[in-house]
Amino acid sequence: MTSNLITEQLKQLPASPGVYLMKDTSGKILYVGKAARLRDRVRSYFQTSSDLPPKTRQLVAEVNNLDFFVTGSEQEALILECNFIKQYRPPYNVRLKDDKGFPYIRIDLKEDWPAISFTRRLRNDDARYFGPFTSAWSVRQTLKTLEGIFGFRSCSKPITGTDKRACLKYYLKRCAAPCTGNITKEEYGEIVKKSILFLEGKQEDIIRELEDRMKATAEAMEFEKAARLRDQIQAIKSVIGEQRITERVSGEQDVIAFATNRDQAYVQVYFIRGGRLIGREGFILTGTHAEEPEQIMTSFVKQYYDSATYIPPHLLLQYQIDDKDAIIEWLRQKRNGAINLAVPQKGRKKELVDIVVKNAEQGLQQEQIRQFAEPAALEEALKEMQKALGLPHLPARLEGYDISNIQGKEAVGSLVVFDHGKPKPSHYRRFRIKTVSGANDYAMLQEVLKRRFKRVNTNDRATPDTWGIIPDLVLIDGGKGQLNAARTALKEAGANSVPIASLAKTNEEVFIPGRKTAIILPRNSPGLQLLQRVRDEAHRFALAYHTRVRRKQSFTSTLDSIPGIGPRRKHALLRHFGTLRAIKDATIDELMNVKGITRSTAEKIKGILG
Repeated sequence: MTSNLITEQLKQLPASPGVYLMKDTSGKILYVGKAARLRDRVRSYFQTSSDLPPKTRQLVAEVNNLDFFVTGSEQEALILECNFIKQYRPPYNVRLKDDKGFPYIRIDLKEDWPAISFTRRLRNDDARYFGPFTSAWSVRQTLKTLEGIFGFRSCSKPITGTDKRACLKYYLKRCAAPCTGNITKEEYGEIVKKSILFLEGKQEDIIRELEDRMKATAEAMEFEKAARLRDQIQAIKSVIGEQRITERVSGEQDVIAFATNRDQAYVQVYFIRGGRLIGREGFILTGTHAEEPEQIMTSFVKQYYDSATYIPPHLLLQYQIDDKDAIIEWLRQKRNGAINLAVPQKGRKKELVDIVVKNAEQGLQQEQIRQFAEPAALEEALKEMQKALGLPHLPARLEGYDISNIQGKEAVGSLVVFDHGKPKPSHYRRFRIKTVSGANDYAMLQEVLKRRFKRVNTNDRATPDTWGIIPDLVLIDGGKGQLNAARTALKEAGANSVPIASLAKTNEEVFIPGRKTAIILPRNSPGLQLLQRVRDEAHRFALAYHTRVRRKQSFTSTLDSIPGIGPRRKHALLRHFGTLRAIKDATIDELMNVKGITRSTAEKIKGILG
């Protein structure tokens, strides 16, 4: 229900572009948004409509006060929105994680002997900045590469050219030692110039220039200089060789794609310069739960390019963005040139976006592994789970169960084990459903649980037989129905004392025996995230087994239709070729290489399989 205060505030909203802030009863900013017309946009939140997404309905229920800022244009509103999101980190906005501290490479060209350095502060001081990078490691690796090729200075000492001795980096060929007068200011300026070109992705230009200089110095019989230039050229070509992973696009462009997992997204950005991949960075977005892909992409583009030191003329995106015209105009003004945003649907550009999507998916998996790699994080998750579910002790051993079938056919079950929060694949188990016919997931789940717990040796918890280890929690994929079915099975198997819970996918609700209502854990709860990992791993393991069983069944049933193919020949074909596709593609002579397959049998196989 809308409060009287908000009702009055809605009446005062102007029909102008601007930024609005939604606050709770304590004055905390919950959400920051921008609008071309504040009046229309903000009022749309408070209309009596069931069409609002669940996340928006929850936001509106918490809003107690509104504030707004009128701007001169939609582009100004976009800039102010980015600044407020960085400043206040509102919980209902999609937020770029830790964006305040992104590292950059800095080169101050006003200095007589510019150093190339690491910084986390992006200042308006006319220095050249490159970034943002996602980690200090990324910056230091880049600086290390540049040092090895060009030998710029990385120290902050005053350069007089009169030092008697250079530092160790000179002898390691990682610094040209301007401090000793070993190099002129003009020569050092060339080093800085080439380092900048390298960071801009213009390595081909550097190579051409260095090759011309190498020829000139060799002709002048300055062989030591020519050798140094040759080494630089080879080092740069080596870097280019590592970068040339694709010939799908040309020119300068950034390619952006992401993968999501509930309240978090992992965004991968590929930097294409001169038709080469010169680098890539991964970023974490939080607050993505229940957000549309277009909104996630929009939030990232706005927040990332608000901090980026360079914007290429082309952006290839996995999804369209909202407010496209306003964002294009804002980016055009920032880069002082035309810009094109595209979501390719086919061709080489689409292939490149697909590559970035796959890398984002891998990055998300690695990020999730890192988040649960720390013992302290796992301990926190287990303690939260124990408290929320009312468990008698810490759930050190978690067992997750799931069923996979298609309308009851080739039905299988899975058991996965997490030991102190980490997967333990050696204790995973698969089940072929034997006693249930038809699509009855409840009965299938009961069969799996009975078969598992009837093998428990309740007198010896430390038995080396993994079947004899009693879990601290059994987790079922599903809601109340699955929970009740599982409880019945445990009781019949004599394991009624084993704690059990179910996790429903729709709203990530946790159900436990003896409680009518679901337990709702925060989306960013470590305990919920660990339960989700167990549930998802059980699903993955069951699905993989089901796919394998179906493939084998399809293979077997197809071969059974061929006259003259009995169990022995079928087994021989399977062992020799592996797949039905391989048998279909084989020639008659190749089929005859299999023991027991005569020419007439091979001709029958080709006649039926094509």
